[in-house]
Amino acid sequence: MAGVLGFLKNAWNKEPVIVVSCGIGLVGMVLPFISPLTKYSGMINEAVPLNYPVPVRDDGNMPDIPAHPSEPKGNKIEWLKNF
Repeated sequence: MAGVLGFLKNAWNKEPVIVVSCGIGLVGMVLPFISPLTKYSGMINEAVPLNYPVPVRDDGNMPDIPAHPSEPKGNKIEWLKNF
């Protein structure tokens, strides 16, 4: 342990900017593994589905497919299309 502390003291005396940049780099590599934000973002990513259901847009050629998921089969707004 004394060898490591001696090396760091010597490096700090000669090149403090390099020692600080190495320290920031080590913290940047270690911090994601110990951060609670990583845990919660992983939980959110597992809960959110990758694909969302998208309703099929009715172009008038699909009589058996509802225009909206809550709309029952058999379009109720035929009068609007014929208007």
